[in-house]
Amino acid sequence: MSKRAIFEEVGAAPEKPGAATPGAADAAKVAARRAVRVWLILLAVLVALMVVVGGLTRLTDSGLSITEWNLVMGALPPLSAADWNTAFEAYKTTDEFKLENSWMTLADFRPLFWWEWGHRFLGRLIGVVWLLPLLWFAVRRMIPRGWGLRLVSVGVLGGLQGAVGWWMVWSGLSARVDVAPYRLMVHLGLAFLIFGLLCWFIFQLGRAEWALLQARRARVDGLRFWGGAALAALFLQILLGALVAGTDGWAGWNTWPLMDGVFMAPEVSTLSPAWANHFENPAMTQFQHRWTALLPLGLALVFLLRAGRSGHRRSKTWATALFHGLWVQAGLGVATLLLLAPNDMIWLALLHQIGALALLALAIRAQFEVSYPGEQKISV
Repeated sequence: MSKRAIFEEVGAAPEKPGAATPGAADAAKVAARRAVRVWLILLAVLVALMVVVGGLTRLTDSGLSITEWNLVMGALPPLSAADWNTAFEAYKTTDEFKLENSWMTLADFRPLFWWEWGHRFLGRLIGVVWLLPLLWFAVRRMIPRGWGLRLVSVGVLGGLQGAVGWWMVWSGLSARVDVAPYRLMVHLGLAFLIFGLLCWFIFQLGRAEWALLQARRARVDGLRFWGGAALAALFLQILLGALVAGTDGWAGWNTWPLMDGVFMAPEVSTLSPAWANHFENPAMTQFQHRWTALLPLGLALVFLLRAGRSGHRRSKTWATALFHGLWVQAGLGVATLLLLAPNDMIWLALLHQIGALALLALAIRAQFEVSYPGEQKISV
């Protein structure tokens, strides 16, 4: 082996094949986090679409048109005249058909069937869109650390939602001509819970883990309380709206602010036991939904005032958006009440439901901003 000169010029050593590039691991984590976030955004869009189609299914009274639940074979619609006749004959056995829709022909039945079938098909599609990418991310080790259980919980809640959906439909196929309103409330509430959970996960994945940890140090706990209170009140209002839909409470007392000239319609207490009025009585469910709307509005106002004094600019921005959004939603609610029944303006009721989805996303975003403040303005 020859000796090397003391002042020998040293060149750059050749790179070894397959050597890791500095920062490649971090870049892979960022890319994986971004991919999971895109997947969750797709799931959130599908869940929102599911809520909208479910609303149309309710508004068109299509929810009992399919009288059985078959996870695999039920994914296929009727493919022949014989299949359609079988589905229609099954519907004819329901109390809804016998007592309310005995005038229907097969041609009248088909649109109802398609709404319910589309609603169930979307549920199956969401299950596939959740499961297959989750397995792919798991095999490729792309799930961010600590996120496995959170991502699995979305699918578990989705499966529970399917079971609750059938539990709701079954109530309308046995000893009733419609689904039980409280079961509809649970079904819709769970859908909004899944949507809200997806929104929170999406917002978290939009920032790096270290940035979230750093932002937590600047949070204002009192502000988080008021944001959380406004969010909870909004969710309660959504549940009460589901009871209005379940009892067809929008179909009467179509005046505002009084109910046909009085503050509280006398029909609010016609059921026995008394507690049943809060879940089954159209007058009571409408009365509840009318006036509990003041609760999220009031809490959102306090939240906005507190956010304005916090110095967190983005928190104030989102609190402002939530407060104004609630007023828009209230206006839509009043318009739906005044115009829906006489003019059959289904699109207005649907817009009101879409507004609830948008408001929930707004409220969760506002709560996220106060939980993980991004920037602070120094007041002078």
